[in-house]
Amino acid sequence: MSSRNPVLRGAAAAVMVAFAAPGAAAADCGAVPAPLVDWRDCSKVNLMLSGSALDGADLADADLSYTDLRNSSLAGAHFEKAAMIRSSLAGSTAAGAVFDRIEGYRTDFTGVVAPKASFASAELQRADFSRADLTGANFAKAELGRAVFDGAVITGARFPYANLARAHLAAARFEGPLDLQNAFMLLTRMEGLDLSKAKGLAQWQLDQACGDSGTKLPAGLKPSANWPCDAE
Repeated sequence: MSSRNPVLRGAAAAVMVAFAAPGAAAADCGAVPAPLVDWRDCSKVNLMLSGSALDGADLADADLSYTDLRNSSLAGAHFEKAAMIRSSLAGSTAAGAVFDRIEGYRTDFTGVVAPKASFASAELQRADFSRADLTGANFAKAELGRAVFDGAVITGARFPYANLARAHLAAARFEGPLDLQNAFMLLTRMEGLDLSKAKGLAQWQLDQACGDSGTKLPAGLKPSANWPCDAE
């Protein structure tokens, strides 16, 4: 009787279409590494995946802890809320990749080429970004305590409201403005940096940070009386 009811037939058809929609497809956790692979919410812990091509892959909520992704192609990949504890992306290319809200304690990003990548609200304590290309990267509200940026290119990077406590920025390289608005900079190492074009930098941040006579500041700001800091 219901089959002759046009309203019920329309509702049933709508349900079938919803389940057939591409966005409703289940992740394929058994798929081999490939561009656009769907590993959402998959467990990929402690695997050897170096040299993989994962451009545009969906890795949101996946567990990639302790996994080796060195020298991989990750352009445009989505890692939102992925667990990446002690994983390694060293030497990988990740232009435009999204690492928002990842758990990346001690994650190795050394030498990563990731212009315009996003690390917003990511947990990146003790992460290593040495020699990485982070041009135009977004670190808004990221936790970067003791993160290392030695030799990293951070031109145009944004750190608004980020926690940079004890982070190593002194050997970072950049030209032009750097957004540090309301960043927490307790004992942040920035000796010798030219911050004269930094945006959002305030005196209270400098009074917490570690600079020296070589640190250049925007007009109206002055070196902290606590400079230089003791070596750690």
